[in-house]
Amino acid sequence: MAMAVLRREGRRVLLSSPSPAAAMAARSPAVSQPEIAPLGARSISTQVGVDVKKNVIVAITSDKGLCGGINSTSVKVSKALHKLTSGPEKESKYVILGEKGKVQLIRDSKQNIEMTVSELQKNPINYTQIAVLADDILKNVEFDALRVVFNKFESVISFKPTMTTILSPEIMEKESESGGKVGDLDTYEIEGGETKSEILQNLTEFQFSCVLYNGALENACSELGARMSAMDSSSRNAGDMLDRLTLTYNRTRQASITTELIEIISGASALEG
Repeated sequence: MAMAVLRREGRRVLLSSPSPAAAMAARSPAVSQPEIAPLGARSISTQVGVDVKKNVIVAITSDKGLCGGINSTSVKVSKALHKLTSGPEKESKYVILGEKGKVQLIRDSKQNIEMTVSELQKNPINYTQIAVLADDILKNVEFDALRVVFNKFESVISFKPTMTTILSPEIMEKESESGGKVGDLDTYEIEGGETKSEILQNLTEFQFSCVLYNGALENACSELGARMSAMDSSSRNAGDMLDRLTLTYNRTRQASITTELIEIISGASALEG
């Protein structure tokens, strides 16, 4: 598992003090520049925007409905991100977690769906489950960058669409060697038999499983909050509708009684006359 791999590497990787040039590069605006996310979504990626050819958008949605616009928000952000990462020499695919996202995206993007996963929340979400899922995605999907889209919980009535980017080990190594935006990996001293590529592979697997676990938990909290808010609004609207129908019924019943009384009184008056 990725957790065990990281612990093993943690004993064999010594983080030496970076050089002054590397420290300046880490503080430079080019490295700290935030990644641009579509439709006002917040990007919390620590790996800034790098131009890649193969993008995989991991959209986290729910399996059940009646939770407001939480699923449509994730789908809209995913579609906008797909447009931004597509091009003549670029390829963008979907990995969809959740039945509701699958139903919405399969209508017009069926050819771009690489993998779907349902019933993610059938049992309480745990890291072991997500780590197995992340390992399955990494084995079956080719990518240069993984874009995880989910809703970050802020309050019961508020959630924020969020995107996180995980670069492949090959892209990380390539950018490091070419002096790109990910920093110079050679400033770290490595001990043990593993190569830099193997360590990057292990760390990428662990990072993706952690990001996916965080996204699944945040999205589940947002889903429950949105469903509670939607059900509260539905209950309130149902109560208002019941009050209006009760008032209409009472008015109709009162009018019927009044009409019958008038007819009885009129008939009695006619007999007396």
